[in-house]
Amino acid sequence: MYRQARFAEKLIFEYRDTEARPKLEVDFPFPQELLRTAPPQIPDVTEAEVMRHFVRLSEMNYGVDTGFYPLGSCTMKYNRKICERFAKHEAVTLLHPLQPEDTVQGALQIMYELQEMLCRIADMDAVSLQPVAGAHGEFTGMCIVREYFRDRGERRNDVIVPDTAHGTNPASAAMAGFNVIEIPSKEGCVDIDALKTALSENTAAFMITNPNTLGIFEKNILEIARAVHGAGALLYYDGANLNAIMGKTSPGKMNFDIVHFNLHKTFGTPHGGGGPGAGAVGVKAFLEPYLPVPRVVKEGDRFRLSYDFPKSIGKVSEFYGNFGVMVRAYVYIKLHGSDGLTEVTERAVLNSNYMAAKLSKLLPMPYEKLRKHEFVLSGADLKKKGLKTTDLAKRLLDYGFHAPTVYFPHLVEEAIMIEPTETESRDEIDRFCEALASILNEPPELVRTAPHNTAVKRVDEVLAAKRAIVSYKMMRD
Repeated sequence: MYRQARFAEKLIFEYRDTEARPKLEVDFPFPQELLRTAPPQIPDVTEAEVMRHFVRLSEMNYGVDTGFYPLGSCTMKYNRKICERFAKHEAVTLLHPLQPEDTVQGALQIMYELQEMLCRIADMDAVSLQPVAGAHGEFTGMCIVREYFRDRGERRNDVIVPDTAHGTNPASAAMAGFNVIEIPSKEGCVDIDALKTALSENTAAFMITNPNTLGIFEKNILEIARAVHGAGALLYYDGANLNAIMGKTSPGKMNFDIVHFNLHKTFGTPHGGGGPGAGAVGVKAFLEPYLPVPRVVKEGDRFRLSYDFPKSIGKVSEFYGNFGVMVRAYVYIKLHGSDGLTEVTERAVLNSNYMAAKLSKLLPMPYEKLRKHEFVLSGADLKKKGLKTTDLAKRLLDYGFHAPTVYFPHLVEEAIMIEPTETESRDEIDRFCEALASILNEPPELVRTAPHNTAVKRVDEVLAAKRAIVSYKMMRD
């Protein structure tokens, strides 16, 4: 069950001494200011050494093609390779964003039709594909909120978020210039009384995802919508958990005004490590004038990018978003069709509840309710053995699994957040559950010092975040 151990890999700079490279003599009068004063810091290695070095590194990587990736809230599903075939076609990869519109009619048609499909999935009236990440979509949505109230002559400065919100929600609202107010949950869902108390004439929006970060469906969402709209505010849907409701319900049916889509999570793009992504934003008709420009519009049988929207918040991306992710999403939706997207939801929810039923016998699961796409366990009892959730996560690496999300959401002590997605088989889910059960029966010291069977042993995440390697000199120092 253990992964094959690999020796720690050297840096490519450590293969040959860069200082020993022979000086290249060129009989050509280069301008003095363009000449180097020191040799370039490039290792002198053969083709075979380069090839073997990077192949070895690739074998140490872990991704959705390698195995089960239960990173809660991230929807790290296996991505169909047919989507990749279309995205890497030269008709896509060789496009230039400054080409004349007559030469990119196919690309514009894909974007226009994708917008229409997303409108139907979310029951929204208009969509912009410009934002290049989920958080970027949130920021775009908050800018739309800001511009909407400014246009109405209202000074509303507050955005309310529940304590189950994704961390990017309050950050996006703050970056758009809003004051953020957090309200508590009650039994894992929004505390309606706390929300009504927080709402005021200064409230601009309430940001929430449904199902929430605990994987619980907010059954009082229509009452929440009535309260928010009754205060004159807007309701914002964080689309991170859309994989749990497609074909069953939609943000529009729940009376949301704005939604962002994580196209990379829900619709078929491998992601992780910061990209690639796309955070399309959908709105109801009364907010459509504020969407970013340019907008993809259709005139007769032709498509073009239009800037003719005077109330727009302006551009939020240098050109028009991440086209490769759009192509993957377009192909993914076309392949599945509406019935297929519904099945995606059903399988994701089934996998989650099957897994939760098995693992909740090993670790407590707060708020005993039917879950949707993900669930959260508590590793608080591990403290009795002198262990933490992070120790459990590190030990899972020795069993060949990527660790789930830990320590989030914060309202669960020693949180372990798991999302199996619809692409995992029962056999793989059972294998993960068996690994977790095995670890809980191991000697605490073995778990506390894990991982033991990986190329790199336990790292100091805090130090790694604070002292990122940015140069060869820093690596040597």
